[in-house]
Amino acid sequence: MTSASQPAPARPTSRDVARAAGVSQATVSLVLGDKWRGRVSEATAERVRGATQDLGYRPNLAARSLRLGRTRTALLVVPALTNEFFARVYTGAAAVAAEHGFGVVLYPSPEGTGPARDPFASARAALDGVIASSMAADAVGDLHGADLPLVMLDSDPADTGVAAHVNLDIADGMRQVTDHLLALGHRRFIHLASAIDSWTFAVRARAVHDAVQGAPGAVVRTVPAALDVRAGREAAEHALAASGPRPTAIICDDDILAAGACKAARRLGLRVPDDVSVTGFDDLALATAVEPELTTVRLPAEQVGERGMTALLAVLDGRPAEPGSLPVHLVVRGSSAPPPPRS
Repeated sequence: MTSASQPAPARPTSRDVARAAGVSQATVSLVLGDKWRGRVSEATAERVRGATQDLGYRPNLAARSLRLGRTRTALLVVPALTNEFFARVYTGAAAVAAEHGFGVVLYPSPEGTGPARDPFASARAALDGVIASSMAADAVGDLHGADLPLVMLDSDPADTGVAAHVNLDIADGMRQVTDHLLALGHRRFIHLASAIDSWTFAVRARAVHDAVQGAPGAVVRTVPAALDVRAGREAAEHALAASGPRPTAIICDDDILAAGACKAARRLGLRVPDDVSVTGFDDLALATAVEPELTTVRLPAEQVGERGMTALLAVLDGRPAEPGSLPVHLVVRGSSAPPPPRS
C-alpha cells in the first residue's frame, strides 16, 4: 500500500522526452514548436511525439511565455456557440490573427452572459489577451484579473478598465427597422425582446421605444422571450391573441425570435406580411430560410472579429485601437408590408 505521505511523481520534463526519444532537448523544442521541418527527419519527429505522449509531457506554458515574451494566443469569449453570429466573429478574428502568427482559442462562457471562469490553470501563462463578445466586462473578471489586455465587442462602452471597445451601431439598426415600418404606415407594434440582460439588447429596446414615441399615434408594447424559436412563438402568440386592437407589426430583437413570431402568426391563421409584418435583426442564414424571407438588419459579424483582433494587436504593440462604431444596414425582404386596410 502506498503511503499518503509519499511525494507525487515528478512531472516529466523535456529532458525526459529527449532521453526517451534518443535526441537532444533542442530537437524536442523544434518538434513541439512545429519548427522541425527541414531540420530533422519525419521519423525523428514522430519518435519525439511518441515519447511525449507516452510520458504524458505537457510544455510549461509559463516558462515558455517568459522565454518568448508572448504566447501569440488570444482567447475569444462568447456567450454561446449555437448562435451563427459568434461563429462569424471568430472567423474574422482568426483570419487577422493568422496573418500575424497568432492563434485564437474560442471559449463559450459556461454561464452564458454570466461570469466566465478561467479555462486555464493561469490565463496569464497561456494567453496574450482576451476578446469578449456581447458580454459585460465584469463577466470576464476572472480572466481580466490575470492582468491581460481585454478588448470588448458589442458591449457597453462605459465599462472601465478595458483596453479597447469595438461596437456596432446597434441603435441605428433598430431605428432603421422602426422607421421602415412607420413609413409603411404601421402604428401598433410589439417589440419581441430578448430576455437576456445585456447591453446590446438594452440598446435595441431603447432605440425602438424612442423611434415609436417620435411618431404621432404610434404605440409599442414590449414582450420579453427567451432567445429561441419556441419561446418567441409562445410570446408572440399570446401578444397577438390579447384583447384590444391587434398590433400590425412585430419588431424582434433577432432573427431567431422573428422565426418564432412568424410561426405564431401562422398558428393564429394570420398571414405574414398581409395581416402582420415581422422583422428580425442580425441577418443570420435563418433569415432567408423562412418564408417569406425576413426583413432584418445585417450585422458585419466577421468585420467585428477582424476589428477586435486588430485592436488587441494594437494594444499589445502600444498603439491606440481604431475608434468608431461599425455601420449596420437594413435589408428589406418579404416579411414587411403596409398594414392591412382599416387596421
